[in-house]
Amino acid sequence: MSMTGHRSGTFIATKEHRRFAEFASAVRTHRYIGICFGPAGVGKTMSARRFAQWDKAEPLLLTWGPRDPSDAIAYDAFAKARIAFYTPTVGGPVREVRNDLRQLMCRIEGCIDLALYPEEVLPQRRDRIELLVIDEAERLSTQSLEHVRDLFDRTGIGVILIGMPGLERKLERYPQLYSRIGFAHHYRPLKGDELTFVLTRHWRKLGLQLNDTDFTDQQAIASIFRITGGNFRLLHRLFVQIERILRINELSLVTDDVIEAARSTLVVGAT
Repeated sequence: MSMTGHRSGTFIATKEHRRFAEFASAVRTHRYIGICFGPAGVGKTMSARRFAQWDKAEPLLLTWGPRDPSDAIAYDAFAKARIAFYTPTVGGPVREVRNDLRQLMCRIEGCIDLALYPEEVLPQRRDRIELLVIDEAERLSTQSLEHVRDLFDRTGIGVILIGMPGLERKLERYPQLYSRIGFAHHYRPLKGDELTFVLTRHWRKLGLQLNDTDFTDQQAIASIFRITGGNFRLLHRLFVQIERILRINELSLVTDDVIEAARSTLVVGAT
């Protein structure tokens, strides 16, 4: 069962993440189908996993078996979020998607029951989950999309489909599904003050202080934006190399030369 999503670096609560959280909350509350689309690496998956508290909850599902008291954190995460997060495999048949979702949701519902009623043995409820988030949704075949629509109709849970730009146009070809879409969120790259905020965090991790009124730092900010386009994942990869270059050369300043040296080690565009 494929439940994992891509993780890239330390989570930073950006304005774009808050916009995603508002969008996801609306989908969960009003029980619509929502779509979230944006370029690779901008932070869609990280935001969705954060909203679902998936980093706390997922390990319990990946090691399914006898429980122990340390699992209480995961139970609580499921009970608070009421979310199932799913990533389909590439080209997986509808039978696989159907079985994966059934198993995933059954396990989560069981965990929620244990969190709410730890001392009781109750018949498992089927209305514990309020939101299903499907990452890499462009992987879903026509039949799999129809299954998701049927699941939405039968259970009344909210559904979020996350994918690349163009996902919204693909879904237009399925009028029964598309007519049920109530919210859409375009996840955008970092720019302006928000980019400076994120870069300040990266500077601090290097033990440095970013001063956006300093000419050298301004040049560095401009170079980083030119190279990454504000792409969250590419920023993280670039700073991994910047840190390495500073350490090897015993430098204490992020300059254009350092950034260019870091860029030369990256496959820019392979986000």
